[in-house]
Amino acid sequence: MNILLLGRFGQVGWELERSLSCLGEVTALGREDADLTNEDQIRAVVRSLRPSVVINAAAYTAVDQAELEPDLAFRVNAHAPGVLAEEVARLNGWLVHYSTDYAFDGTKPKPYDEQDRADPLSAYGRSKLAGEEAIRAAGAKFLIFRCSWIYASRRTNFALSILKQAIDGGELRVINDCFGSPTAAPLVADVTAHALRCILKDTDRTDLSGVYHLAASGVTNWFEYASFLIERAKDLGIPANPSQISAITEREFAALARRPLNSRFDTTKVRKAFGIDLPNWQCGVERFLHDVASALMLFPSIRELEKKQ
Repeated sequence: MNILLLGRFGQVGWELERSLSCLGEVTALGREDADLTNEDQIRAVVRSLRPSVVINAAAYTAVDQAELEPDLAFRVNAHAPGVLAEEVARLNGWLVHYSTDYAFDGTKPKPYDEQDRADPLSAYGRSKLAGEEAIRAAGAKFLIFRCSWIYASRRTNFALSILKQAIDGGELRVINDCFGSPTAAPLVADVTAHALRCILKDTDRTDLSGVYHLAASGVTNWFEYASFLIERAKDLGIPANPSQISAITEREFAALARRPLNSRFDTTKVRKAFGIDLPNWQCGVERFLHDVASALMLFPSIRELEKKQ
């Protein structure tokens, strides 16, 4: 199997290069070789490599900044996935793409399933939803995984931000009325590899083409998540000692982009389609913290760790 991976240096892309290696030949490209703002370059890369699978792990992810530059967010998150889908359709291949819980407005009292109407609150959410629609319109075979609250021991994410601030001894004000499931990038990558193995093992399972909700099991809110991170970090010897941690509402947070209050996903479809179980969110966070603790044994500060990546 010839696989083209875009976004190799992102949180999920970094893990995908590992998880996909057992499936076939992987060509992993970063922005310098496949810039999603450059349509001609995207088409040229796909046409030259002629992959059987294209995995798009690249995206514009600056949620608040997208309110100030929506055109760029749409160019990367909506137009580029549509272009990729057109090229994949010509090759009769598969496209794997990642979307977000921000596709929903968060007002549903229960977990969202794939049949629920998407209604984004932010420019970022609208750009990601438009990317889903562009992929569908292109007629390609696709797997779209909507993921929530992604984190990893590299790049920028909520978990690392909390640990940095706690290690610096700063005051933490964390939202307590947004609910969801922290989901580890390695889990997303491993599920992706397993799903591809299922659809391509014996025959081309076009019946599995579609949108799937993918998140760890269990539910928490940002404040409880931050508190768990800090307490378990201390147990592992990470000097996470904020001066204070207090709970605030999403409205009090007053960011440029609105966050959905409910980001809970019903993952029944992905579990049944690919025969998998999804671990509780605490399992992935524990592994993440062990990785951070091990790294801090080599580098004296978490900021030094970030410089090494």
